[in-house]
Amino acid sequence: MSVTLRPIREEDLEEIMRWRMSEEITRYMNTNPKLTLEGQRKWLDAVRQNPDVRYWLIQVNGEDAGVINLTGLTKADGSLGWAYYVGEKRLRSLKTALALEMSMYDYALLELGKKAVYSDVFTLNGGVIQLHKLCGCEVAEEKKQAVLKEGIYYDVTYMCMTAERWQEIRKTKKYERILFAV
Repeated sequence: MSVTLRPIREEDLEEIMRWRMSEEITRYMNTNPKLTLEGQRKWLDAVRQNPDVRYWLIQVNGEDAGVINLTGLTKADGSLGWAYYVGEKRLRSLKTALALEMSMYDYALLELGKKAVYSDVFTLNGGVIQLHKLCGCEVAEEKKQAVLKEGIYYDVTYMCMTAERWQEIRKTKKYERILFAV
């Protein structure tokens, strides 16, 4: 398995739009968007001009697979958020998921010098919560009915990895290191 990340380009937008509107992906996200290519172009322009966020296209064995992002890069408290999805089902694997998450901790906490990385997961998405725990992430908070989406309330589990904790456990983790190109 070879996983690479690169900045998102305009020619990626149709594929990203397809993934992001897929029910398999959106069922675990806060929204079910109805996207257009013109809207995606505006989104990419806004992302490129926003120093607070970074997005990358995930490629697995040279094939486009999904998107990973960081938010809060300019926050004064040293914390940031992150999220990702692999839209191409056939390119999903535990090995890829572990490599993405733990490499992101290396990048955010060691290279960027952030103090903590947070993620929020619909509580019904138990597999991802277990994946985060396998990587060493800890539950910071659980909120009942935290997100209202299309008339249904969802519970959310907020998870955290601190720089201190990552320094303590990093050497016990085995994963393929992925570089975050800037």
